[in-house]
Amino acid sequence: MVGVDEVGRGCLAGPILVVAARQTATLPEGIRDSKLLSRRQREAILERLTSNVEFGEGWVKAAEIDNLGVASALRLGVKRALSALTADIREVIIMDGKVNYLPKRFRGGVCMVDADNLLPIVSAASIYAKVTRDNFMVKLAQKYPEYSFESHVGYGTKIHLQALDAHGVIKMVHRTSYEPIADLLVAGS
Repeated sequence: MVGVDEVGRGCLAGPILVVAARQTATLPEGIRDSKLLSRRQREAILERLTSNVEFGEGWVKAAEIDNLGVASALRLGVKRALSALTADIREVIIMDGKVNYLPKRFRGGVCMVDADNLLPIVSAASIYAKVTRDNFMVKLAQKYPEYSFESHVGYGTKIHLQALDAHGVIKMVHRTSYEPIADLLVAGS
């Protein structure tokens, strides 16, 4: 079975990361939806997961999200993640969520609401995705410290919106098709 989850869909900045996970050995205790774990818990669990799970990453850049729209960007991310994992079309694939973004050739693929909390292999994908994308955003914060990406990881928090007002939009980082980014670009032109 392959578990699939994503992180970053609702962010104003940074990529979407879709992760496909396949169990290769017994999973460690404490696995559940990454949103229910602290940063420290996620990182500790991920250290134990890497020897028991194979992961495939499907990164979708902000510019791709803007060009494709979020639904097509998620489909692209899922395709990339499954390809990176070398998933077989005969495998059972469970994706977290209401909408099935799996390529049609994966006939055994289904989506399930709350799969990231109900199925440990989807939880593993959730944890890996969250830790990996958060770490990416921390590195981005080193390049653009005035935006505090390390604290909000691209979500539309008060701190992030204040930074946008003060410093403007970073075109290769921010999703220019998302509100309020699109409005800021129009106002600035």
